[in-house]
Amino acid sequence: MGPVVAAIAQYWWLIFPISAVAGPWLHRYNRQLERRRRYKLDMARARSAAQIEENRLARVNAEQLRTALRTHDEVNQRWWDYEIDLATIISYPMLVDVREPLTREFHKAKARADLLRPGQDASPTGVDASNLDASEFVEYRDAVLDFSTAFDVAEREARRRKQADFSPVERESLERARRLVMIAADEAATPAERQAAYRKARKELDGLIEIPVVGAQSLERSIAKELES
Repeated sequence: MGPVVAAIAQYWWLIFPISAVAGPWLHRYNRQLERRRRYKLDMARARSAAQIEENRLARVNAEQLRTALRTHDEVNQRWWDYEIDLATIISYPMLVDVREPLTREFHKAKARADLLRPGQDASPTGVDASNLDASEFVEYRDAVLDFSTAFDVAEREARRRKQADFSPVERESLERARRLVMIAADEAATPAERQAAYRKARKELDGLIEIPVVGAQSLERSIAKELES
């Protein structure tokens, strides 16, 4: 037995007081290590979850975008049907009366939706969602919903009121204008008859309602084409 081993053997009893002192310290040290380990694991899980959520939000689902675009197109088409059908607009003039709050809201909502509409690519689906930020998509989707709702409300009110806001004399002028517009749009009529009817219709409507420019231009081009022929 060497001198070191002999000395340790001689003072073996010191193990007990040393253990009594070192034991609690080692226990606290181990607990701190465990807490650090758990903290690191929790932080790693939190970062992973945050990254997953960020990726999910950053990816705009192409189907959601297609749905928003389709809704936008459908509402635009409904309004287009009014714009090019002057006889119907004359029957429901509130839709072109910007003095009406519901009409103003509808046109404002339309302008916003049109402004926020994202571009479409030449892919088979016609939709490119890869470059569209999630917040931009949400803003566009909400604008389309506002546009659809505003148009629904304005259309229902226009159909409810019809020409009730006009005096009897004014309503007679509107009805004459509506019949004249139908003649102007009738391709079975002669070009001269169509042109005369359109001019009379515009005169009847003067000071009553502003007919949509798109519908007026479309009808004027149609008449002019026939006259040229």
